[in-house]
Amino acid sequence: MKKLYIIIVFVAALITAKGQGVEGEIWIEGKVVDVGTGKGVKANIHYKSLPTGGITGSFRDSVYRFSIFGSSKYEVSAEVDGYITAVAIVDPKKGVEGKILRNLTLTPKGQTIRLTHLIFEQGKSVIDPASFDELDEVAQMLIDHPKLVIQLEGHTDKQGSMSKNMELSQERVDQVKDYLVDKGVGKSRVKTKAFGGTKPLSADKTPEARNLNRRVEIRILSE
Repeated sequence: MKKLYIIIVFVAALITAKGQGVEGEIWIEGKVVDVGTGKGVKANIHYKSLPTGGITGSFRDSVYRFSIFGSSKYEVSAEVDGYITAVAIVDPKKGVEGKILRNLTLTPKGQTIRLTHLIFEQGKSVIDPASFDELDEVAQMLIDHPKLVIQLEGHTDKQGSMSKNMELSQERVDQVKDYLVDKGVGKSRVKTKAFGGTKPLSADKTPEARNLNRRVEIRILSE
């Protein structure tokens, strides 16, 4: 009878632990989606601990979910034919209630990747620290794929002097290149090109449109 009681208590403890989660455990989960349609894309999903890759795992799906322990960052990547590999770096310190939600957005080959979280000081080429996470992911993508060569393309809005805008867009992509090189990417693998305000995404004159036109994009030159 005593033995049965111990077993019941043990099972109850397991159920409680499963419901509440194990202390220190962080669940990382997300979807793999097409940048244009937002629809799920079935991909080869891989994850590994950084910097050594001592812990790894993989999935074949349009969604993923795995748990981690400790303070190491993890890289999650999604690969599928016809798309540029998507890379995300997740930090367990940023978990909320034991969970990190992070989608992987796939861009079709032949299209440029827009750095949507890249921020500069107004009218300057100084990179805001809030941009570092996204740039770290670009650096990791290049480190993982040593044959990859990219071109950073800088754009401004059409306000102000055309020559000044061209100069500013060049300075900004040069700053991004310097950041990637500092992270261990070879200089010869990162080309730059400035467009100033000559290729706006929107002709509207609203603040939203001007913000959309101010951007840096990545073009894959070879892989």
